[in-house]
Amino acid sequence: MLLAAALLSACQSVLEQSYEPSVSPSSNPQIVAEVQKNDPRAQLGAREHPRIVASYGGEYKDAKTERLVARIAGALTAVSENPTQSYRITILNSPAINAFALPGGYLYVTRGLLALANDASEVAAVLSHEMAHVTANHGIERQKKEEAEVIASRVVAEVLSSNIAGKQALARGKLRLAAFSRNQELQADVIGVRMLGEAGYDPYAAARFLDSMAAYSRFTAVDPESDQSLDFLSSHPNAPQRVELARLHARAFGPEGTVGDRGRDYYLAGINGLLYGDSPQEGYVRGQTFLHGKLGIRFDVPAGFQIDNKAEAVLATGPGDVAIRFDGVADSQRQSLVNYISSGWVTGLLPETIQPITINGLEAATASASADRWDFDVTVVRIDDQIYRFLTAVPKGSPALRTTADVLRASFRRLTPEEAAQLKPLRVRVVTAGKDDTVASLAGRMMGTDRKLDLFRLINAMTATSTVKPGDKVKIITE
Repeated sequence: MLLAAALLSACQSVLEQSYEPSVSPSSNPQIVAEVQKNDPRAQLGAREHPRIVASYGGEYKDAKTERLVARIAGALTAVSENPTQSYRITILNSPAINAFALPGGYLYVTRGLLALANDASEVAAVLSHEMAHVTANHGIERQKKEEAEVIASRVVAEVLSSNIAGKQALARGKLRLAAFSRNQELQADVIGVRMLGEAGYDPYAAARFLDSMAAYSRFTAVDPESDQSLDFLSSHPNAPQRVELARLHARAFGPEGTVGDRGRDYYLAGINGLLYGDSPQEGYVRGQTFLHGKLGIRFDVPAGFQIDNKAEAVLATGPGDVAIRFDGVADSQRQSLVNYISSGWVTGLLPETIQPITINGLEAATASASADRWDFDVTVVRIDDQIYRFLTAVPKGSPALRTTADVLRASFRRLTPEEAAQLKPLRVRVVTAGKDDTVASLAGRMMGTDRKLDLFRLINAMTATSTVKPGDKVKIITE
């Protein structure tokens, strides 16, 4: 079962269709499923498609954004070396920044990448690069190297695929396997820039987006909440030389700023309202608070802690190597919480410390544990048929154990219906700068981050000296 060599091997697209009034509709139209029916590569893609979609949080459904991506990919397909190929495009509901394809024409781009890009030509640059790997047969060259890794991948799939963590582990393994060599990356850059120019896009977009990726890498490097393991940068090496080479090849089409279409206006219109960051299904992080409207719960972490909202659990880290994990398990048996804590899932549990308590009117229990160099506080709370679990870990003897656990316990409660109704996801909003607006005033409207100015500059590809003028369209993150 060959999976990874082709996972990042191409990004291709839906063909643009032209309307011919003199021709009546076909009674047997060619559709993607029909074209792919006897293609063994497509069968492989179809088999892996559900797992990849699950790894990235499902599909992101928005007709406007889907039309935008199809338009960009369609223009590239027309100048590719196989313009008759049919493709299935999926926007992944993930804040990670990635684009890749499965064999047989399964093309993927994350909403995180769409949020970072500033115009259609930048997204086209990423997709043309991925398509180039296919036209250069890089996936075939990877095949033998991958075969040795198939058994390891299958073990991960069989052992862990029943949960999200397993799916993510498998996807990460495939992404590592699918990383192309440096020479292949450079070759794909050359082909991709050529496709950009021939499709009528700004050929310098490749260099611009590589710069944006480098800025994103710097931003996330100092952000403890970030997890780049499912991101484009984890499988695509970035270097100043690649940026320079991309510019060099773009010059074949003319001087920078004089050739090609950036497609900025229609691109910004297409992503206006795009979901940003956490999806409603995973709850929201707002400063020191985690809130989940569907589950109807909320809690705070102490000042100075950073919350990382992952699919399998909410993690938080604080000063002095203090760590918190929060998750939930179903409990249709409604067993005693004292019995539940002692049922074997906590290593190093100190049985004499188990005690039932009440937290904001909710049935709960708490206990201590100790293992290796760590001390733990374990707190469980029941709401209906669900048990919510807090695990706080500190270096042995640290006084932060009790103070941290006390904040969690005191703040955990049900959301009121009014609070749940007011929770809204963050979205990319396109705004037009007014006569009194500055970079600082626009950045001040950002929500969901304590690094408003840095994130504003990042998503708008601005430097420390960039300015705005009346009429400029910029992206902000808000509800």
